[in-house]
Amino acid sequence: MAPGFSAGVDRTSVDSSAIEALGYDGSENLLEVKFRTGRVYQYFMVPNAEYERLRAAESIGAYFNREIRTRYPSREITSEALQNLK
Repeated sequence: MAPGFSAGVDRTSVDSSAIEALGYDGSENLLEVKFRTGRVYQYFMVPNAEYERLRAAESIGAYFNREIRTRYPSREITSEALQNLK
């Protein structure tokens, strides 16, 4: 596996019009977000407390846009990228 690249984490469905599911790996401080569009992004250096606030937010999508989207480094996970890990 490439350095700094995770093949993904287990995700849990959430009640959001924009976000389908969230996953978090506390050992890596890695947040994974699957949008309803089907696109998947990984956000790095996300503290566990931030993930917990996201999950508890009244509006997960609004919290994500306000507190996470532009504050943490990220990358899109494409099917091609996952194929390259094999």
